[in-house]
Amino acid sequence: MVPRRSTVPAPRPGASLLVVIGAGAVVLGCSSSNSASSGDGGSGGAGAGGNAANGATNGNGGSTASSGGKSGAAGGATNGAGGDGAGGNGGASAGGTTSSGGATASGGTTATGGTTGTGGTTGTGGTTGSGGASTGGAGGTSGKGVLANRVTDFLGSIGACTHIGQGVDDAAKSATALAYAGILGIRDDGRPAHVQDWITVHQNSGARLSLLTDQNVASTIAMAETLNAAGALLAVEGPNEPNNFSVTYENATSNGTTFVPVAHLQRDLYAAVKADAKLKGIPVFHASEAGGSEPDNVGLQFLTIPSGAGTTMPEGTKYADYANTHNYVSGHNSTLDGNTAWNAEDPTLNADWDGLFVEYGTTWNKKFKGYSSADLMTLPRVTTETGWPTMGDHALTEEQQGRLFLNLYLSAYKRGWSYTFVYMLRDDPGQGYWGFFDTSYAAKKSGTYLHNLTTILADKGTATTSRLDYTVPNEPATVHDLLLQKSNGAFELAIWNDRPSGGSDAVTVRFASAQKSVLVYDPTTGTASTETHANADSVALTLSDHPVVVEVTP
Repeated sequence: MVPRRSTVPAPRPGASLLVVIGAGAVVLGCSSSNSASSGDGGSGGAGAGGNAANGATNGNGGSTASSGGKSGAAGGATNGAGGDGAGGNGGASAGGTTSSGGATASGGTTATGGTTGTGGTTGTGGTTGSGGASTGGAGGTSGKGVLANRVTDFLGSIGACTHIGQGVDDAAKSATALAYAGILGIRDDGRPAHVQDWITVHQNSGARLSLLTDQNVASTIAMAETLNAAGALLAVEGPNEPNNFSVTYENATSNGTTFVPVAHLQRDLYAAVKADAKLKGIPVFHASEAGGSEPDNVGLQFLTIPSGAGTTMPEGTKYADYANTHNYVSGHNSTLDGNTAWNAEDPTLNADWDGLFVEYGTTWNKKFKGYSSADLMTLPRVTTETGWPTMGDHALTEEQQGRLFLNLYLSAYKRGWSYTFVYMLRDDPGQGYWGFFDTSYAAKKSGTYLHNLTTILADKGTATTSRLDYTVPNEPATVHDLLLQKSNGAFELAIWNDRPSGGSDAVTVRFASAQKSVLVYDPTTGTASTETHANADSVALTLSDHPVVVEVTP
């Protein structure tokens, strides 16, 4: 992983069911970077209780979305990609073909699950902010209740940035840390000398690598082939933040006037990966921050340049399978408001974060037009850097960081981000104290709490999921839930309250019928259940600033 642009997010340059909810449960019933913070037409966001978030209604003509609730701007009742019933984790179809249920985005790229996703739009009661009912109702195209996501899909979305390629992080110690935390994805600089290190990390932790290009297509492909043969490759990724780190390709270097070298490298890298039989099925992540910051309209705000886009690169140019942002949860202002993590993951919100809208909707630098808000909702996407440090300006306490990061991973997955990489695995005096682990590889609170969550949810199966009929009546604007299911049939319902600045809310999860067993877990206290109940048709919870998991066996 190359150094991020600054140590503080800076303005843009130019058969059980596990439910995670807040802590404390009772079972009932038997038991701006100059002027760059906004793109034209972007929508601002309202925080919990209706307070406008920093940067709300920034875009010219933009409308304030009820981002404190479950619907993003232009999202209607579908809560992020896939809707509240799905938690939709939209993937990219190889070659841009339409997947089952998918809706083709501009440029021909399709999100797996599309707009409705598995589970479709929210059922009766909707999920439109304070006072709305959560996730109940029909829950999708057929059947009664909410269709669960596989636990393994959520666990597979959890990533962190490492610096093995820079020689900063030790491969063996990193593998031990990754295995402890349950982190299955890493992102690192592409350096041929460290390929065996990443294979060793994979063998000892199960983590796979998003390989950043070394700006040489042949070298990147060679590294990718070796990694993939060992099962250690997750994705091939374009150059990191060309607005901060210039790209040299074809004897030309990108600068503040042109990103043509970036465009040519990304185009050729994509074509090389797709032409290589040894890399079949390996996705390509876009160059991070390139779309929003491009000084000339080479079309990096698209995965595939659509007809009529008006770009200097030809229509049909293919760049990537996934959009790639660095939407740091700390934002530009490092403010802990209601729905801090939830809003950072909003695909159409134009506010305090370098989110999808200002990178792929209307670019923050030159206001080039990209995807519509409707297309952004289903655009395949990943976050390859996000985080908040525990030392330095605007730092969080370790306790705050640990709780916020749990909310962050859950919010990202629920809102359609296929992979989320937190910057970074380990603290480093040279690059900041962002890590899950301190400089000695000892777990900080964030490392311990993530270990607890991934241990509670641990599962290795891939069985087809089923439905659970439940509701959360009058769910507050900052409370969100995600239904998961293990391969043994157990449901895991994660419920969290995104109130990092303090406060709590009481909610009740109601089941359509009595459940044989209901267990409640709090990852901030350990991996053992905190409550056990039999024949329960509801569970009352007091949620503060982190998730709890409710495991339900029908």
